[in-house]
Amino acid sequence: MADSQTIGNRTRGMGEIVDVAGKVTETAPFGNTLAEMAKTRPEIVGLTADMGRYSDILPFRDAHPDRFFNVGMAEQNLIMVAAGLAKSGKIAYCTTYSVFITRRAYDFVAIACAHSMANVKIFAGMPGLVNGYGATHQATEDINMMRGIADLTIIDPCDATEFKQVVRAVADIPGTVYVRNLRGKVPVELPEDYRFEVGKAKVLREGDGEIGIISTGYMSARGLDAAKMAESDGKNVGVLHVGTIKPFDTAGVIAFAKRYKQLIIAENHKTTGGLATLVIEALYEAGIQKPLVKIGLADSFFECGSQEYLESKYAVDIPRFMTAIRDGV
Repeated sequence: MADSQTIGNRTRGMGEIVDVAGKVTETAPFGNTLAEMAKTRPEIVGLTADMGRYSDILPFRDAHPDRFFNVGMAEQNLIMVAAGLAKSGKIAYCTTYSVFITRRAYDFVAIACAHSMANVKIFAGMPGLVNGYGATHQATEDINMMRGIADLTIIDPCDATEFKQVVRAVADIPGTVYVRNLRGKVPVELPEDYRFEVGKAKVLREGDGEIGIISTGYMSARGLDAAKMAESDGKNVGVLHVGTIKPFDTAGVIAFAKRYKQLIIAENHKTTGGLATLVIEALYEAGIQKPLVKIGLADSFFECGSQEYLESKYAVDIPRFMTAIRDGV
């Protein structure tokens, strides 16, 4: 299993989360958890489209080489092989960059997998601005695209604690699951007693009713950091983590939103078609109108650069949270 460690400033590997200095992390929670659970679940197989290193599935490969398949740089083939294995009784965990899954293999996910309720678990790497290679490699619209596929579960985990639980949970979620992968040295942000439940949003922090953050993925961890920083300004900010995008916890989101005068919605995704759209639709249908700020990406393509540079330039970092909390814009 992965070793937890506290790290300071260092050179990160491709696709690792920023803002981890001084935090406890776990290395390759996906591959290590999958390798461990596969010891007692012989039906589990692992696949990649030549992205084993950058998806963290290599610990599974090393532990179970006869159950690991590298199909090469052929994402449509990856999905079809996974679907075939699923139809023969396997639980197929497959990995590559999220942008290649969504843009190149969309129809294969929809028909070969979701339409057939195939037991395919897609762990999609480097979503949003995590990848520094520019528009060809940045899946900033993947949630919007995958939401359009019926009978597909979509999960955006917050940290290593939740992510390890997700790796285990998806094996028993019927049909096809799309998970936004976390790789490298993944921070441990949530308490030990946190429990992932598919389709359930979780209140991570209760506020005083003034400002509430509704977020998903590792942006929930940033929301927690910003809420703690805001205490010095006398603000007590609530945080709701929406780990499951589909099925969406409409009731949980509405219950949280009702308790706050102002809302901040944060996601590592375009603000069209993702979490913000889901929240606004839910509030509208419930007849709720509140002032809100959206923290996310514009409807645009994005340049190359380090994750730190990109997140600062496109305003999805901690300073952006603080502006929203302090100034309401």
